[in-house]
Amino acid sequence: MHCQQGRQPGFAHRFQQRCFRNFDLRRHTYEQVKAACGLAAQPAQHVMKKVCDAYRTLHANLAAGNLGKPGSARRVKAESKPISFRPGAAQPYDDRCLSWQHGDRTVSIWTVAGRLRGIAFTGSARQLALLAAHRKGESDLVWRDGMWFLHATVDVPDIAATAPHGFRGVDLGIADIATTSDAARYSGKRLNAVRPAIVSCAAACRPSGPDRPSGC
Repeated sequence: MHCQQGRQPGFAHRFQQRCFRNFDLRRHTYEQVKAACGLAAQPAQHVMKKVCDAYRTLHANLAAGNLGKPGSARRVKAESKPISFRPGAAQPYDDRCLSWQHGDRTVSIWTVAGRLRGIAFTGSARQLALLAAHRKGESDLVWRDGMWFLHATVDVPDIAATAPHGFRGVDLGIADIATTSDAARYSGKRLNAVRPAIVSCAAACRPSGPDRPSGC
């Protein structure tokens, strides 16, 4: 992905200056990124935002101790070099760079070579219904296993709580795996198959007098 290259020029120098805030990074590198990579305004903004988000995640991991104690080899390695991005790393798109035509099952997407229209997409029936009704926010373009994927967020309303019409108690036991409060008994098929033999053996072993029989 060509946009990933836009995260490299100028950012190493800003790393040395410890410039990680979105506004500061944009002020110093916006025009440079656009000119070097042929990006439009909105993709260039996404490039810088993703860089800032990556460093925000790094600093959170450092503060939480997830990369080791101060001075440890792993922590020093993470702190001493700029973050780099894979050429095929996911690229975020907002509605100005990516539009969905749900009726035709196509998308229109911005690229460095111009806007591509009529790109088909598919999914399960449930996924397509949720996408059309509840999609919200940005989508991520992902290259994985030789295929392109669009990851979209759907905001599904909570299901209203319903009042129960009654209650049923369940007692878990050994003789019966489960017994409900309305006297239904449940046991496994294999257990039921050997239960008569177990009952017979238990009856034979039950003492009938002062001495316990020894034949069971």
